[in-house]
Formats: sequence, structure tokens, C-alpha cells
Amino acid sequence: MSDFKKQSQKIAFDLKHRKTIKFNMSRYETAVERGKKQYTNLDLAKKRASYIKEKAVYNLYNYIQEFEKNFIANGGKIIWAENTSQAIKNIIDILQTKQAKMVVKSKSMTTEEIEFNKALENNNIESVETDLGEYIVQLAGEKPYHIVTPAMHKSKQDVADLFNKKFNTPENSTPEFLTLFVRDILRKKFVNADVGVTGGNFLIADVGGVAVTENEGNALMSTSFPKTHIAIVGIEKIIPSINDFYTMWPILATHGTGQNITAYNSIFTGPKKENEPDGPEEMYVILLDNGRADLLNNQEQNEVLKCIRCGACLNACPVYRNIGGYTYNATYSGPIGSVITPHYKGMEKYKHLSFACTLCGKCTEVCPEKINLHHLLILNRRDAVENTKTSMLWDLGMKAYEKGMLNRNLMDIAGGGIKNFGAKLFGKKLWGPYRDLPKVAKQSFSKQWKKQQKK
Repeated sequence: MSDFKKQSQKIAFDLKHRKTIKFNMSRYETAVERGKKQYTNLDLAKKRASYIKEKAVYNLYNYIQEFEKNFIANGGKIIWAENTSQAIKNIIDILQTKQAKMVVKSKSMTTEEIEFNKALENNNIESVETDLGEYIVQLAGEKPYHIVTPAMHKSKQDVADLFNKKFNTPENSTPEFLTLFVRDILRKKFVNADVGVTGGNFLIADVGGVAVTENEGNALMSTSFPKTHIAIVGIEKIIPSINDFYTMWPILATHGTGQNITAYNSIFTGPKKENEPDGPEEMYVILLDNGRADLLNNQEQNEVLKCIRCGACLNACPVYRNIGGYTYNATYSGPIGSVITPHYKGMEKYKHLSFACTLCGKCTEVCPEKINLHHLLILNRRDAVENTKTSMLWDLGMKAYEKGMLNRNLMDIAGGGIKNFGAKLFGKKLWGPYRDLPKVAKQSFSKQWKKQQKK
């Protein structure tokens, strides 16, 4: 929490950062407003999407077993991973069996969650990000800034400077030049890679398929050339049927990037067959739990597993827009990250994220899955208070506060002068150095009302 507060104060007043984020988010907002026009009834589409994922979540064990059965029948291999260490161990075992020296991977937040790149580096295996935004932040030695747009915090000049430093490209290189430059580098990587790694936007139960949506074709390249394909996917990504894509793909595209439909949409149902010229000879799916099963069993909060990682709540959140993605110090940032991170990584260490919220409800309003995000943040706050040890002084203070706030006469005993002094003494630091504490009136409304009635 201490680091969070320091980083928040630092980044919120970084004018360069603010300018870059404001510009990039304005582009997103314009695109999304345009994309939503494809719907004659957006709310109905959201209700249908919510129903599909709700059905999947509440029957998750049945659907995930149906997926496993169908995927294995197509020649694929399933590995269940209860946590990060199990996932990494199984992945490293596969890579070492294949004697892999280099891996190409498409954009995946699940691989970020298990710190995939770091694990490969520790085992002397090169891991190359092939999404342009991910490639940029990997070059910079950074993590993805945003669920959908990893390099949102960088201006085009920032990227030009980075490539000038790393590759001695012209100082004022255009985005078009740098894109072609990266494409030339990555094509050599695709051809020479031993293993290709992807995440998965959805797992399709009735066909045993892993659905991947993208705009650059890098996921297709990552799975076409290498002989082995590993997909690392959270168990909550399950949907019942391939027919659900009539609803799910357009609504993900619209809320994620403002498109009617994403440029490349692929469904992988296993390794290539004997009569197929392209594709991997082996395909593995790592089904990752990592706290999801515990969240599923939480009847009050398991609706958050409906999330399709579109990133809409991040872009709508006034807190995220001011403090940025890195301040959260977690794989998932913004409102969705504040809800799930304490469950995935521990309430004790990450409980403060649930309080980094104004409860304005904008995240709930924009969510295509109709997840009641701001309500879930309140439940997290409750759990943080109930399950976390606090000092005796704090407990006594809160008891006194509760007693006073529930009794009108006790509230009126202290006048405005005493209340203003108490607020200045105890609340000034919490209120921050950039805002003036609001003044309490000399007399409470209750007393003023009683006086008015007497007159």
C-alpha cells in the first residue's frame, strides 16, 4: 500500500504521462463509440453475452470436462495446473523435452500472470513477444501497461527513441517504418522458433477448441511455423458452444478496440491432421486455475469470472486514467484487476487495490458482461476489514466513530470548530497535499433545522 500511494502521487502529476494517456484513450473512445453503432440494441447484446458467460461459469466443471474430452479426441494434450509453479514446471518440461532454444509467443495476459518470460530466461530459453505492443514493452524491459494495449503509455516518439537506442534506427522514425522494421525481425523469429505459445480468448466446450482473436496475424504465425503449440488459458475462459461466437466475438471487438470484428479470429482444435499441410505436430493446452476455483466457489463474487478481458473498465475508470497501469503492481490493473488480484494473489498484500476506487459505477456501466464491478469492490473492502488484523487503536477509533455516526445527539455535541480541528489533525495527510479540507459548518443541519422550526 505504501508503494502504491507513492507511485500514485508520482504518476498522477506527471504531465507528459497524462498527455500521452489522454491522447491514446481519446482515440480509443472515438473508435468504441463508432463500433457500438453496429448494434441496434447494445443492451440486449450485453444481456445475451452476460447470459452465455453466466451459464458457462455456473456450469464450469461440466463444460471444462466437455472441452477436455473433445480436445483430446482431436489429438491434443491437456495439462491441469493448480497454480503458477505447476504451470511453469510443466511448460519447462515440454520445452526441455523438445530441446527448445527459442519460443515465439502471441499476446497473452495469462502468460504474464505466471511470469512466463522470466521463467524461460531463468532456463536459458529465449522468449520473443510477437505482438507489436508487447514487443515494444519487452524491448523496454517493462510489463504490459494495459490489458489490451500494452504500450498505451508510450508516445510514437518514445517508441522511436527506444528503437534508436536498441537498433540505431533513425531518431524520428515513423510508426510505419518501425512496424516494417519489426516485421522483418519477427519473420525470421517465426521461421526459426522451436515452440509457439498463445493464450486463449475463449475455450469452446462443444468442439474442444481454443479461440484466439488478434489484429496483426502474429498468433497465426506463432502457431503455423513451430512444430509445437502451447496454449495457456485460465479455466474461466470456457463458453458452451461455437454458436456463442455470433455474440461473443463482436462484443469483445467493439469494447476492446472499437472494431465491428477483430481482423484475425482463429479456432485451434488440436495438432494438424495427416492430410493437413500446415500447423503444429503437437498441441498442448495448459488449463490454469491459480485461484479461479476458489473464486468460483465464492457465491457472492464469482460473477467476476464472466470477464472477457476487453479492457473497457480500465478506460472508463477515473482512477486508472490518473495513476496508470503500473501503479497497481499487478498483472491485471484497473477495476477488474482491483477485484480479482486480492483473490488471486492474497487479500493481505493486495487489499488496498479495492479501495483505489471512487465507486462512481462507470466500470459496471461499460462492462459488456454486465459484471457489477463496483459492488464487487465493496465486497472486497468488507472482506479486507473482516479478514485482516488491525491495531487495537484503529479498532477502538472505528467503534467510537460508528457509535457517533449512528447517534444524532452525539454527532451534534461537537460543534463545527471541534470537527474542523479533528479533521485537520487526523485527516489532512489522508486528504493529500493538493486539496483543501472541506469546512464543516459551525452548526449541523439538524440544529439549524430545529432553530428554523422554532421560528
